Amino acid sequence: MGTSVLSLRMDGELLDRLRQHAARRGMSVQDYVVRTLIRDDFDERFQTAVEETEKFYGVT
Repeated sequence: MGTSVLSLRMDGELLDRLRQHAARRGMSVQDYVVRTLIRDDFDERFQTAVEETEKFYGVT
């Protein structure tokens, strides 16, 4: 299995929040994001967020 690069564009406030969460755990932002993505419950939490967003925008 190879590796790939994921590039994200986010606003400064969100990046600051990620930095704070990462710092509390003694991690870099990159490590924090990767660890969050590989959590066992990520797929479930992501699907819930998608569904809530669709409800908000009236897609469903």
